[in-house]
Amino acid sequence: MSEESRQEQIPGLLIPQDDDRPVYLLSQNGQLRKIDVWNWTIPAWAGRFEDGTTYNTCPSAGICHNVCYALAGAYRFKNVKRKHEANLRFVLDDLNGWEKAMIAELGARKFAGKWIRVHDAGDFFSDEYTLAWMRVMRAHPTLNFYCYTKEVVRFRRIVLPDPPANFHWCFSLGGKHDALIDPQTERVADVFPTEEAITEAGWHSQLGDDRLAVLGPSPVGMSANNIRHFTKRLDGRRFSEWQAEEDARRAERVARRDATGA
Repeated sequence: MSEESRQEQIPGLLIPQDDDRPVYLLSQNGQLRKIDVWNWTIPAWAGRFEDGTTYNTCPSAGICHNVCYALAGAYRFKNVKRKHEANLRFVLDDLNGWEKAMIAELGARKFAGKWIRVHDAGDFFSDEYTLAWMRVMRAHPTLNFYCYTKEVVRFRRIVLPDPPANFHWCFSLGGKHDALIDPQTERVADVFPTEEAITEAGWHSQLGDDRLAVLGPSPVGMSANNIRHFTKRLDGRRFSEWQAEEDARRAERVARRDATGA
């Protein structure tokens, strides 16, 4: 399949020319298109622009970056990566301009009553960016916005005190702040090796409709993408289990260092 054919499969994906800003901000990936959900995407995790500038869109990512679906497959196609980086560059270079452009685009008739997933890849990487999204949401109270996020500390400090009424979120396990999440009082999601493992654990799958992560019963499970080298790394574990192992190893290293004074 040609790059042009792949591009045509993603409604709203219009690649910027030269250094121009993206013409369309929102698009639809294959899964979200089935349920008529639109999404905003920036590059996942850490990367480098062509001019050498580095970025990190997932500062609270933990083990998840080792098996991130947004670092594989179609997300690596040249035209898709270029579009996502253009989105991020717009935010970084002109946050106020991006906010106005997003508010204007969401006012189009085709988005009336729709659901918008914020971040098919990436996360709320700064306070200013998070606050800008909250203003966008309040500007369109008849739309519904949702996300998975590992920015637990940032959300508790900025979002939870006064969240937009049309904003729904789910804390995603596998990040640096897993230990701060309370599954008994907060909506959480975990990645499991299989759908069967979700059922066995007594969790609730969002298979069939991604919005179940924020609308369905909690806690929520999703099965890992069937990418061979990712499956090997996951090794039958849930993201939360793998993260707990890493956290324990890190704590042990710190304890040894403190004990020796090294």
